[in-house]
Amino acid sequence: MLWVIFGIAVTAMLALDLGVFHRRAHVVAFREALGWSAAWFTLAFLFMWVVYYWRGSDDALAFLAGYLIEWSLSADNIFVFLMIFSYFRVPPEYQHKVLFWGILGAIVMRAIMITAGVVLIHRIEWIVYIFGAFLVITGIRMATQRIEEIHPERNPVLRLVRRLFPVTKRYQGSRFMVRRMGRLAVTPLFVVLTVVESTDLVFAIDSVPAVLAISTDPFIVITSNVFAILGLRSLYFVVAGMMQLFRYLKYGLSLILVFVGFKMIASQLIEIPVALALGIVATILLASIAASLLLPKAEADTAPDSPRRGGR
Repeated sequence: MLWVIFGIAVTAMLALDLGVFHRRAHVVAFREALGWSAAWFTLAFLFMWVVYYWRGSDDALAFLAGYLIEWSLSADNIFVFLMIFSYFRVPPEYQHKVLFWGILGAIVMRAIMITAGVVLIHRIEWIVYIFGAFLVITGIRMATQRIEEIHPERNPVLRLVRRLFPVTKRYQGSRFMVRRMGRLAVTPLFVVLTVVESTDLVFAIDSVPAVLAISTDPFIVITSNVFAILGLRSLYFVVAGMMQLFRYLKYGLSLILVFVGFKMIASQLIEIPVALALGIVATILLASIAASLLLPKAEADTAPDSPRRGGR
């Protein structure tokens, strides 16, 4: 029954999003993006109460913790998406369509990775230590890496697409593919979509194990992931104009990864209650956002650089 409710809620929201409010390509305004972000947040919290009603407080808290972790880690994707759109000079009115289809593909990939991760954890118990160590190392690297260069032209998926299909020199409206002299050709918008998809796959490698540290219940992990990812599109347009305000978010994300990594490694010795883990994750996230907003501008100017794209 919960799967049915989840499917109906997500399908209805996606149909409303793409079929009604974004039927025509347009620039997503800040107020519109803020409204959609609030809608996705509200839907996720309502679903948490549905889980609470059917499965109890433990599963409801696990859903909320998984959602918060996935949402915070997905927020880091936004900075990379900004660089990708800037590199390919994607017109603002077409960015929503790329994110929409890109995130639908990401949901399928996450579902496959989550299923594989759950199976591995249940069949090979010691693999939790590998997942945990990987998260700790990733968190430390995220905190110590000053500049994260992005080179879309080196993306192997991008190279594959250019070998398989001819690419038009200019954007063809919001279309991904066109026919030229009877031959199928892809547009630069399709190229951007492939880069976004492959980039999200890389991000999923650390975000999926992080959620599995909270729960190995496929229902909890998949639903929390999907709700967080679906809200990423609107969050992108909210953060796009406020990128510098969240310059210390990466330190909060690195601490979250290190924490859930140690939680995974110590899971056989110490059982950290989900409520406590949720409180720690929320505190770290809020503290990093507060530091970004409250730190004086003079000090902020000396902060580590944000991810920047490579030169052409």
